[in-house]
Amino acid sequence: MVGRRHGLSNTGGNIPKKYQDLESGGNKKSTKDRFRDVASQKLSDDRRNDLKKRILKGIDQGWFQEFRKSSEELKAIKNKKVRKFYEDQNQMLNDWIEVDSLVMAVTAGVLDSMDPDADHDGVIEHSGALRDAGENVEQLLPEDEREARRKANKKARWAININVIANVILLTAKVIAAFKSNSLSLIASLVDSALDLLCTLIVWTTNRLVGWRLNSLQEKFPVGRRRLEPLGILVFSIIMVISFLQILHESVTKLLPSGDHTAADLPPVAIGAMLATIILKGIIWFGCIPIKTTQVQALAQDCKTDVYFNTLSLLFPFIGQKAGVWWLDPAGAAILSLFIIFDWSSTCFDNVIRLSGSNVDYHVWKKLFFLAYRFSPVVDGFKVIRAYHAGDGVWTEMDLLLDEKTPLNKAHDIAETLQYCLEGLEEVDRAFVTTDYAQEGPTGHVNS
Repeated sequence: MVGRRHGLSNTGGNIPKKYQDLESGGNKKSTKDRFRDVASQKLSDDRRNDLKKRILKGIDQGWFQEFRKSSEELKAIKNKKVRKFYEDQNQMLNDWIEVDSLVMAVTAGVLDSMDPDADHDGVIEHSGALRDAGENVEQLLPEDEREARRKANKKARWAININVIANVILLTAKVIAAFKSNSLSLIASLVDSALDLLCTLIVWTTNRLVGWRLNSLQEKFPVGRRRLEPLGILVFSIIMVISFLQILHESVTKLLPSGDHTAADLPPVAIGAMLATIILKGIIWFGCIPIKTTQVQALAQDCKTDVYFNTLSLLFPFIGQKAGVWWLDPAGAAILSLFIIFDWSSTCFDNVIRLSGSNVDYHVWKKLFFLAYRFSPVVDGFKVIRAYHAGDGVWTEMDLLLDEKTPLNKAHDIAETLQYCLEGLEEVDRAFVTTDYAQEGPTGHVNS
């Protein structure tokens, strides 16, 4: 307000005491009230510190390292089954160490962020790491774990980008080859490359949509948009199956007595394009093998399939042309079409199953059970542990058993800390933790 200000100030004078100090944020509390607040805060801090100690007491990551087999020790094991056992054991130890690192990093940050305004006066008495991180659990993880996740994501992006560039180049080469030849096997390979590029673009677009943090999208999708990617793959798989059904129809038509029985022509440019595809996809395949992330391993599997597919797409018309066998090219195209139809029908079915809420695999189950076990010192038991897919990600539900005399604030802190730890796992999109005092009784959900 412009001009001289009249009214209340902090100078005292004739202003009633109850109106003083308004401009600095409210009336000051009496010594008695402040002491009560400090005492209450001290009791809350002691309770949370006790929870931290009890949860973290049994964690000793160094103990797990004693049972790990090094790469040299694994290579020295001749028996494949024994070597596979120790490889699986190493993976299990990695999972347990990941869970322990998560619990150690997240527990303190979550508990310290509980009830920041204990006296309900509108003033935040304490913050906490979780609150400071905007409830982003990943920010609470150890630096080495965050760095590992960043590197994995960076490698995955590089692999996907290289694959996109390769698909564009190879698609151009195959278009030229298809125009120079009348081979149905080459046309099948061209359609596969075109749709493969479309699939990559769908995955890239849905990943971008999932990552966008627009308010309008947050309101429309309140629990995230992680299921957009499997939905996109589901739609694409249907397109893939329909496209190759058409190629299968053309192949069968050519094999009929009334069909064109001329042997397919395969010029050098077509052979060169197919050989370039096989070599480039092979390089990407072997380059992706050492990168042990889900996305990159899926890409490696896709490149492996492309190598086999394009090799057969070249061999069928090439042998048919050299041997003068007219039916080899359409027969090869039919076989390749059946392979693609079966492969993408399986992909379609898998996505439908996951989107329908299928059970998680045993590997994820073990991680969830071990994380629940880490909270056994502060609970009486677990009434329900349930985990299921909601797309590629996992949703999990846990029902804790606590003593019926457990105070509400303690029950809340235990359940919510476990919930944040669960959502800190890469596999878990959403966790729901509830509490109960009786082993028997309603499960908490209606049967449908």
